[in-house]
Amino acid sequence: MWLFPCLQSVGFLLSGGGIFQVSIPSVAVLNSSCGTILCPELLHLAVTILLLLQVYDTSDGTLIQPLKGHKDTVYCVAYAKDGKRFASGSADKSVIIWTSKLEGILKYTHNDSIQCISYNPLTHQLASCSSGDFGLWSPEQKSVSKHKTSCKITCCSWTNDGQYLALGMFNGIVSIRNKNGDEKVKIERPGGSSSPIWSICWNPSRDDRNDILAVTDWGQKLSFYHLSGKQIGKDRELGFDPCCVSYFTKGEYLLLAGSDRQVSLFTRDGVRLGTVGEQSSWVWACRVKPDSSYVAVGCQDGTISFYQLIFSTVHGLYKDRYAYRDSMTDVIVQHLITEQKVRIKGRELVKKIAIYRNRLAIQMPEKILIYELYSNDSADMCYRVKKKIVKKFECNLLVVCSDHIILCQEKRLQCLSFSGVKEREWLMESLIRYIKVIGGPPGREGLLVGLKNGQILKIFVDNALAIVLLKQPTAVRCLDMSASRSKLAVVDENDTCLVYDIHTRELLFQEPNANSVAWNTQCEDMLCFSGGGYLNIKASNFPVHQQKLQGFVVGYNGSKIFCLHVFSMSAVEVPQSAPMYQYLERKLFKEAYQIACLGVTDADWRELAMEALEGLEFETAKKAFTRVRDLRYLELISSIEERKKRGESNKDLFLADVYAYQGKFHEAAKLYKRSGHESLALEMYSDLRMFDHAKDFLGSGDPKDTKMLIKKQADWARNINDPKAAVEMYLSAGEHMKAIELSGHHGWVDMLIEIARKLDKAEREPLAKCAFYFKQLDNPGYTAETYMKVGDLKALVQLHVETHRWEEAFALGEKHPEFKDDVYVPYAQWLAENDRFEEAQKVLRHSPSNTLFALAKQSEALGAYKLARHAYDKLQGLQVPARFQKSVELGSLTIRSKPFHDSEELVPLCYRCSTNNPLLNNLGNVCINCRQPFVFSASSYEVLHLVEFYLEDGITDEEAVALIDLEAPRVSKKENKWQETMSDQMHPDAQSLRLDDSTDIIEDDDPFTAKLSFEQGGSEFVPVVVTRAVLRSMSRRDVLVKRWPKPLRWQYYRSLLPGASITTCPSCFQVVFSWGNEKPTTKSPVLKSVAETMQIIDTSYSKMYSANSSMR
Repeated sequence: MWLFPCLQSVGFLLSGGGIFQVSIPSVAVLNSSCGTILCPELLHLAVTILLLLQVYDTSDGTLIQPLKGHKDTVYCVAYAKDGKRFASGSADKSVIIWTSKLEGILKYTHNDSIQCISYNPLTHQLASCSSGDFGLWSPEQKSVSKHKTSCKITCCSWTNDGQYLALGMFNGIVSIRNKNGDEKVKIERPGGSSSPIWSICWNPSRDDRNDILAVTDWGQKLSFYHLSGKQIGKDRELGFDPCCVSYFTKGEYLLLAGSDRQVSLFTRDGVRLGTVGEQSSWVWACRVKPDSSYVAVGCQDGTISFYQLIFSTVHGLYKDRYAYRDSMTDVIVQHLITEQKVRIKGRELVKKIAIYRNRLAIQMPEKILIYELYSNDSADMCYRVKKKIVKKFECNLLVVCSDHIILCQEKRLQCLSFSGVKEREWLMESLIRYIKVIGGPPGREGLLVGLKNGQILKIFVDNALAIVLLKQPTAVRCLDMSASRSKLAVVDENDTCLVYDIHTRELLFQEPNANSVAWNTQCEDMLCFSGGGYLNIKASNFPVHQQKLQGFVVGYNGSKIFCLHVFSMSAVEVPQSAPMYQYLERKLFKEAYQIACLGVTDADWRELAMEALEGLEFETAKKAFTRVRDLRYLELISSIEERKKRGESNKDLFLADVYAYQGKFHEAAKLYKRSGHESLALEMYSDLRMFDHAKDFLGSGDPKDTKMLIKKQADWARNINDPKAAVEMYLSAGEHMKAIELSGHHGWVDMLIEIARKLDKAEREPLAKCAFYFKQLDNPGYTAETYMKVGDLKALVQLHVETHRWEEAFALGEKHPEFKDDVYVPYAQWLAENDRFEEAQKVLRHSPSNTLFALAKQSEALGAYKLARHAYDKLQGLQVPARFQKSVELGSLTIRSKPFHDSEELVPLCYRCSTNNPLLNNLGNVCINCRQPFVFSASSYEVLHLVEFYLEDGITDEEAVALIDLEAPRVSKKENKWQETMSDQMHPDAQSLRLDDSTDIIEDDDPFTAKLSFEQGGSEFVPVVVTRAVLRSMSRRDVLVKRWPKPLRWQYYRSLLPGASITTCPSCFQVVFSWGNEKPTTKSPVLKSVAETMQIIDTSYSKMYSANSSMR
């Protein structure tokens, strides 16, 4: 879109005594000879005419009241920031302060005529300047503080924060003072007194961090300074004597006027943009109303003019790239999708902008610059100058193509190359109202042109002939062509949007209240138009969908609509839900999917997916469900497609599956039934636990289906923790195993026995399960009853054994001899565990083979090969149970490959005579050499390093303990072989040691050790008997005493390994290694095993049995 004027001026004129009324919403106070100022609040216009200060009403220009108070010409007038006060300065050396009610409240004087005055922007502090001094007055002060100056002050201005006051001098000096009047910075201009400062003004912009002062002098220069006094850039030559300078619209622009008899607009950097208005005499004053676009101008001849400055939008748009003018000299290119922006700086007024693909054209007063993108990347935002046409052009519209620029001049179109050479020209019948590039190959682009007479043409830049597309009776206001170039949308001067078929020129439809129109670049049948504060979206021939929108539609891409509102372009995201649903209503799923791809919500995608699925349009449904990531429905579609590949074609069945997934179960059941798949409906209801609906659906159908339904209902009752109902349902369905498992799990014995008694004895598995739970629930009576019903005598025998009901077990054993071994061996073990060894021995006479087989296997596994060989040899002469026969034969063979002796780690050691004893000891738990009884650890069955000794006759237990507690020291019979020799006179500091090499007979110093000796080869046991002397030589730490109660005698033991600590139980006197000294070895389990096993050996091996039974 292109707008023609870049700057417009409107206003009214006060000339002589005549007043021309104009409607303005602002207030101005003007001085016709020296200066003007605008009141920010009131609707008054104050004009100084010689001695008078006249106030006018700005709404109609009538005189409100003349103000009298000065005796000489009034030079200046200034308003406070809030508009509640204003002040006037005169040649009579006085300053008068007035209220907003036009009443004078204060008057003070200077020594010279008042040249200028200015109010502090934040307070009511007033600076008044004369030819020789300046004064600072505020309502809080009782007097005016005055400060002398070396030269006449011509102008003054406060900074934005009111902290500093700049004074312009006639001698070309600018003095910056603080609020107290002290000079902080002094700026000396190069021209000196020949270039007096005539006007200064601080930039009111609050965006700049530094205060910037604009200074004009009669050396015809414009300069800018920081608050520090440092100049910004160079002086700008003006070419005329400036009389006034004023910032416009918050510091973005400057207004300058003077001897050139016109008001000029400059950028904030001093670049001249154009003329606001021309006058017939010098312009002495130019003031801008704060925060407005109104300007008051006072001239030498007494003429006062008012102008309103309107800055029109200069811009261009192509697809998603929007270029617009900023600060009058710069161009900003904005990517409407990514929101990226790039600024192209310039120092001249930008008059026209055109953009197309990778080209950008900028027209300036004396030239046209052609830019191109650095790359063909769609996201690239870097432009560089391609061509420069240095020539002044006058045109209404500017268009750029790949290799040409098009100038529109009323009825004429000119095509120029980038070198500025005119290649082609077209003359139209009427004024050109609209022109747009519609694409094409480079150098052969097409233009769409709309004329005021209603004619619409297509022009190719390489063809001199224009093609008339159609002609309508009304003038063209806006045009756009669809993506396929088959439809044309026209907005006429009657605000009607008309859509034509380009090929047939037929009017397809029309819509009212349109001011602009745009086709969707991604969808052929969609367009949007704006008008009347609404955005209208139309798809195909469906009704229009409306939503509120301010501005003009200039583009439509996917779901984004580009809207120009006032001076800003924005991309509005518009969901395409409404047109999508319009297509869905007509079951046009593919078209609806295309619309959804432009941009709809997740809910819309899901609705599209569901509708397409119900319409069996699986391809569209799959794409839509993929968008919303619904794996469940994607799996359904995939399974249906697989079934179709296998040859299934029943649409009712497919639709039934769809309805089932959607929760429309009754509709799905009807379709299942109609397609002949009632079982699927029944399965659906069962899975959903809708058993009542399933029964209604089933009616009086197949009993198998009924049974299956009851079973599933029972499963459901079980899952929802209603087990009793589940058991009853399982029984009704004949699922006895599940009913039994559930009853057993919850411990319902009554329910289990009821089931067991109802079951036929042929149903062995359910009855066995009942017996298992009876046994688990510790109810042997019901268990035995169930085993009897099944006839499982072996299990019954095992039950009697486990529950120690020996009478019943022996009764069964008598009736059924094959179970004797299963009874006698456990019974013997039970007797042994209860310390009834003799009874166990008698019982085991009935079954010695079991014991020998256990002994053989365990001995072989632990390396006691001699013992294992002996056990296997004994088994060869016995009747072995059939279940052991193979194992015994195999063991008898494999043991021959083993050594003939037992492992040394397993055989017990005698600590008296240091003899290794065999595991199978006919003598019992005594040493085969010295006949010393072994002492075993009660925890590990290790042979302890203890030797029992006896007291000599006549020694009591108390005396013995007392003698042991004495712990008399032992005297070694060996003399010390080391001798120390003291120093002699010759070597007073020396010491020497001498080793005696003489040998002595070493005698044992422990009397107890001597008592351990015995006669070799004797068959009788010789106990260790100690005397009082031996007792005195013993250490209390090495002696262990078992203090049995009377009439039993005490037992005494001597430890032969003093380093190993032994602990005795104080009550039962069992002996174990102390904590930390008990070292598990492979010997302990073997000894225990041998002891336990040998206790129940047949009497034929009574010696072996007696030797090991005491180890228990």
